[in-house]
Amino acid sequence: MNHSAPSPRPAPARPRLAIVLFNLGGPDRPEAVRPFLVNLFTDPAILRVPGPLRPLLGRLIAWRRTRPALENYAVLGGRSPLLELTEAQGRALEAALAAEDVEARCFVAMRYWHPMSEAAARAVKEWAPDEVLLLPLYPQFSTTTTGSSIAAWKEACARVGLSAPTTTLCCWHSDGGFVAATTALIRRALEEARAALPAGVGLRLLFSAHGLPESIVKRGDPYQWQVERTVERVVERLGIAGLDHAICYQSRVTPQKWIGPSTEEEIARAAQDKVAVLVCPIAFVSEHSETLVELDVEYRHEAEKLGVPGYFRVPAQNSDPGFIAALRDLVLRARASGRALCSFAGARQCPRAFGDCPHARARETGRAAAHAAS
Repeated sequence: MNHSAPSPRPAPARPRLAIVLFNLGGPDRPEAVRPFLVNLFTDPAILRVPGPLRPLLGRLIAWRRTRPALENYAVLGGRSPLLELTEAQGRALEAALAAEDVEARCFVAMRYWHPMSEAAARAVKEWAPDEVLLLPLYPQFSTTTTGSSIAAWKEACARVGLSAPTTTLCCWHSDGGFVAATTALIRRALEEARAALPAGVGLRLLFSAHGLPESIVKRGDPYQWQVERTVERVVERLGIAGLDHAICYQSRVTPQKWIGPSTEEEIARAAQDKVAVLVCPIAFVSEHSETLVELDVEYRHEAEKLGVPGYFRVPAQNSDPGFIAALRDLVLRARASGRALCSFAGARQCPRAFGDCPHARARETGRAAAHAAS
């Protein structure tokens, strides 16, 4: 009789989770600047004009903006650093999830330059995950960013035949981990700025977010409301009595009225008040042209020209360990939520006035489907 010990059972395989990181993208060489801009300005989520006009008008805007964009990217060596920074965030997030009960792999889906949604969807399909999590690297939801990326992803999945249970994390504007990581970066930058200023010079904290045409917000886009909630939570966590701070918006690119005040207006106000400024990019979590050129070069020059007594900037999160830990926790909570669409807190966060919140749109789609089936 064989009395040898039974062979140990193999450990069950961990489920495979594909995490798709949504981001804007950026040209990888000077020759890519024009097509990148064409992709951007012909997106119906960005340029909201009748369909037949969009290709012509979008290409005209791209043509007009190519020269200044080339000059901006020349400052960065002719290319955007966004892809490499996003890939580094993905590797850091995979490492942060290595001890969890899931085998996670990150895939990058850029909206306006490579790798775009179709390439990412093909790579995800080849890896054959058990589940997919869509993770926008935009803390605040907008139809022009996360909304556009979600639509492009769904179209790409249909083209390549990717079908897997999918969770979409729509926003994380007031997530505690994100707020804590951002606050830590701001606190260090505040200390450095104050140490560099002469005694008696005040310091104003400017939370600068990418702007939007006012018409988009009036139609129900929750972005501005979510930016305000982010700032509210960060200021609360900083806990500095009487903190001099303001929200402003940068990167206006069309002649319509945009939400404000603009970052340029706030810099001019600081010059009038004779206070220094510390600029925090509150809607960007990676360095790119709008932080490294617009904030660090163009607005700095404007501040110096106007006589602002000091100009400083909070760095973007990039692969900051606190930020990566926040992303890990967001992934785990979204995966455990049991929802196909969730916010950082699970359910819908936006007031009902914001009809372009994705939860509101999902409800309308569900009602329409139920009506059609009845």
